Amino acid sequence: MSGHSHWATIRRKKGAADAKRGQVFTRLAREIVIAAREGGGDPSSNIRLQYAIDRAKASNMPKDNIERAIRRGTGEDKDAAAFEEILYEGYGPHGIALLISCVTDNRNRTVAELRHVLNRMGGSLGESGSVAWQFKRVSYFAFALDKHDPDKIFELALEAGADDVTFDDELAEIFGEVEVFKEISDQLKSAKIVPDEAELRFIPNMETELSEDQTMQVLRLIDALEELDDVQDVYSNLAISDSMMRQLEAA
Repeated sequence: MSGHSHWATIRRKKGAADAKRGQVFTRLAREIVIAAREGGGDPSSNIRLQYAIDRAKASNMPKDNIERAIRRGTGEDKDAAAFEEILYEGYGPHGIALLISCVTDNRNRTVAELRHVLNRMGGSLGESGSVAWQFKRVSYFAFALDKHDPDKIFELALEAGADDVTFDDELAEIFGEVEVFKEISDQLKSAKIVPDEAELRFIPNMETELSEDQTMQVLRLIDALEELDDVQDVYSNLAISDSMMRQLEAA
């Protein structure tokens, strides 16, 4: 799996991904808007919306904010800005491939902000199709192992159609095709497992390993991109060594 995906999961769990609570709420609200627009405003029949709401509640987002975001997504709020979900492609330092997922109501502003950060920190914005071929979109679930039996997790994941299950000392991660997202989700729910991460995300087909200094240079760029209001997620083909991961987790 992508080392950066692992790091992003750990960082979100530590609450360090967004420094400002207002920025957290903005990002979560946009996730809810897009989910409600695509699959309707009923979380019982819209699994993406359900997980967006769960993440918002876990971040103590007020109920009124959540309900307003759902109304914006379903079109009930006629004064709401028209958000759209866009995937931008680019390069970081040392040729690292980047996919930048954005939700925006102003494409020109978003592109200008992305280009400014990338150019300032040794990257560049790419053309459509320039790096997307290096990634695959998958269903992704991650949760703390706690007292869960890894063998049982492995069995239920495979039964639901997952392609891969990985474990480390504290974390279980499940990967599958996009089409089996609901099946895996249902299996976890039946086992009373609440995932910390449950989403469709991009993982690289192959990773690129850099020196520690170069790795930190790329991670600083990714951090800067993720601080932009319009950016939801940044995916890369950066490999992070075990020793580097331990340094990051201890920071």
